[in-house]
Amino acid sequence: MRHSGASADVIRSTALVDAIDAVLPQTQCGLCGYRGCRPYAEAIAAGEVPINRCPPGGNEVIAELAALLGKTALPLNTAHGHATPPVVARIDEAACIGCTLCIAACPVDAIVGARKLMHTVIAAECTGCTLCLPPCPVDCIVLEPTGAARDRDLQRSAAPRLRERYRAHQLRHAGREQQRRDRAASAAAARKKTVIAKALARAQQRLAGRKR
Repeated sequence: MRHSGASADVIRSTALVDAIDAVLPQTQCGLCGYRGCRPYAEAIAAGEVPINRCPPGGNEVIAELAALLGKTALPLNTAHGHATPPVVARIDEAACIGCTLCIAACPVDAIVGARKLMHTVIAAECTGCTLCLPPCPVDCIVLEPTGAARDRDLQRSAAPRLRERYRAHQLRHAGREQQRRDRAASAAAARKKTVIAKALARAQQRLAGRKR
């Protein structure tokens, strides 16, 4: 089966994005300036940004991307952060008010809990992305060093699992947003129906009054 030139270009582009995304650590931290590793991979593939904007990956990922793309390895752009040893979020459970804001913010669903109940971090799944810190209204979340050294092999092996957790998080978020929109649309339709019914009732009353 032959592909048109445009289709072949799309396939090649998608394959390149996939290859770049496979190198990225899947922390989904946004430090690169994009909302997740995949959008950054797409920007790199399009030639829009350099390959040195991933602090979690550090110089190791930069070197791998340079080899993949046939580019010169650049030093990490520290304007986006530094390559630091692994950290993990910890919630002060006594101070947690159960607001669920951190649960919604965690891109890999590494925080569990329920509204008005204590939350806790699944340390093995936490990428140390820091995205849970800003929304916490009581500052009960801290980042603590794991005590482990940077380990690119471990990071590489965890990446596929983290990617799938991120996709699952996105799907759940999109589902909730669609439910919210559906409820809003239903409520608006009900209000409109009520307004129309009242207007018809008033018109019928006026018409009945004229016939008397």
